[in-house]
Amino acid sequence: MNVLFVIDVLGTFAFAISGALVALEKKFDMFGVLIIAFVTAVGGGMLRDILIDAHPINWIGNLNYVYIIFAAVVFTFLFKSKIAHLSKTMFLFDTIGISVFTLLGLKKGLAFNLHPIIALIMGMISAVFGGVLRDVLTNNIPLIFEKEIYASACLAGGIIYLILSYLNVEENVNFVISASVIVAIRVVVVKFKLELPKIENDLFTKHK
Repeated sequence: MNVLFVIDVLGTFAFAISGALVALEKKFDMFGVLIIAFVTAVGGGMLRDILIDAHPINWIGNLNYVYIIFAAVVFTFLFKSKIAHLSKTMFLFDTIGISVFTLLGLKKGLAFNLHPIIALIMGMISAVFGGVLRDVLTNNIPLIFEKEIYASACLAGGIIYLILSYLNVEENVNFVISASVIVAIRVVVVKFKLELPKIENDLFTKHK
């Protein structure tokens, strides 16, 4: 679990930076930047815990998240001009982060005796809805609704986890395989610029 903790920290740090960068681009003040970074980093897990009535809420029960987010915001302010050159590294942290958050959220749902399908949705919410809340608060169309295969990758990895659990695959092996599926899908999708099919607007305008 120490390795998972480190990855969790890196993912949280990366999410917080992505939120801070969006807020800075929108010219928010320092408090606004902090709020957007916070929502991006822990919003998905917080929404999951509210939905399943888990207490304490993720960041309330672990103050380390608050420290990580503060550190990420300070880091963003100090090194904003250089972070652009770390885009590939940030993408890697983000991708590893969503893979871990998906599976941890899924496991938490199962621990609360939720149906596996509902637990799978909770895992997806944990991973991606921080970004959705960030985009809504900054008046952007959420990325997962617009083009990239993001949430779908989380669902695919979660399904693999459930299947391997049903087959009694050892937990650590299962976790590594399922997380790797999410990472692999994201890497392939971004490299080859793959997207889900879009519904053309003329389908809705024909009948007007």
